[in-house]
Formats: sequence, C-alpha cells, structure tokens
Amino acid sequence: MITIEVCANSITSALAAQQGGASRVELCENLREGGTTPSYGQIILARKLLNIQLYVLIRPRAGDFFYNDMEFELMKLDVKTCIEAGCDGIVIGILNGDGSIDTGRCSILTGMAQTAGLGVTFHRAFDMCRDQTEALEEMITMGCERVLTSGGKSTAIEGASNIARLVQQAAGRIKIMPGSGINEYNIVHLVQYTGAAEFHTSAKTKVNSKMVYRNSKILFGPDGEEYTLQQTDADRVKKIIELANQAIKTN
Repeated sequence: MITIEVCANSITSALAAQQGGASRVELCENLREGGTTPSYGQIILARKLLNIQLYVLIRPRAGDFFYNDMEFELMKLDVKTCIEAGCDGIVIGILNGDGSIDTGRCSILTGMAQTAGLGVTFHRAFDMCRDQTEALEEMITMGCERVLTSGGKSTAIEGASNIARLVQQAAGRIKIMPGSGINEYNIVHLVQYTGAAEFHTSAKTKVNSKMVYRNSKILFGPDGEEYTLQQTDADRVKKIIELANQAIKTN
C-alpha cells in the first residue's frame, strides 16, 4: 500500500486529511511561505483530535535554512514541545552556508526526538543542498527515517528522474518521499516512475470567506486573499490515495 502524508496548514486541514484516509499529517502554518512551525495550540489540539500519525514542522521562519544561534535555540524548544505533546515525529532541516547539511545541529534535534521515541523526517532543505548524493548518506547516518524531496527541482514531476535515482541509492536504508505539486493528476505517473512508496501532498482547495461585509478600501494580503483560505480537501485526499494504490497494483 502507498502511504500518503498530508501537509496540513491548520487543525481543520489535519482533520480533513484524516477523514480522507491519510496515514500521517505534517502539521505546519504559512504554506504560502513554504511552511513554518505551527502554534502551541495547533499542536496540542491536533494531538487531541487526530488518530493518525502527527509530525510537526520545525522551521522558525520562512526563507533559507541557514539559522543563527537564537533560531536554533527556538527550534530545540519547539522539539521539546512536540515531545511533551506526544507527537509521533518532527520534520527538520538545517544547512550550512556552503549548501551542505549542518550535521552537528541536525544531529542534536534528531537525538532529542529519537531519545523520546519520535521519528524524524528531513524536509526539502535537502533540495537546496549542493550535493544530494552526499547529503542522503549523511541523513542515513544521522538516523532520519525519511526525506521529503522534489528531486532538487521546483516540483516532484520535474524532479522525477532524480527521485528515482535517490530511491535506488537509498536501497531501503531511508524512505524517499516525493513532494511538491503532487495531486490526483500526476500521482499515478510518480508512483510508477519513481518507485517510491510514500508521497506528500497538501491536497488543498480554496475556500471562500463567510464574511458578508468586506472593506474594499484595504487589503491585508495580495489580491484580496484575506477573503479566501487554503484548506485540505478530504475528497482530494481520498482520490489521490485511490489512484496511488491502483497504480502500485498495475505497476
């Protein structure tokens, strides 16, 4: 069976992922900025309401993955929060300025999680590495259980050939989980072409605000986006899972 992880930008999206049949949620906020660590309240409520695996993104800000000492201290505190909340895992990624993995700091976060029984996913900071072949071996040594990747490209479809190569290199030592732009229209191709067994999607849809009064003289977001929300769609999750498992049976 194919495992589908949903990148959920809120507790509402996390519950939709669960309803749609996802195996795991990666909880975050601010998807438009690539995702940041969700609030304490989101983590606690998600753990209370979800029956599926809950992994939490540990990313203190948008932008690059080269963090200063204060940001790293914040990341350690966020990992501690996840441990105390009873989460199943964390999602991390820290780079050096030269594009290599900061194995020292990543190992500290990984060690904190693993000592408490949590799993560790390395996120798409991997796609910003200077050498993915080298980086993959370092993640295996650190004990990460999976890496989320688009194959070093903007989307998983664009990086499909690289993802297939990474699956071969991993040889079962770490799970390669394609992500970025995955939907019901390309999941079959990715399952059949890459050989991966886990996939990452937001399966989101645009939801219109229920506000009746709208002040047309002010904008808080680009193009009036304060009157729309991006939320995971349970039906899209179901469809992606259905197609993915059909593809594995016919591959």
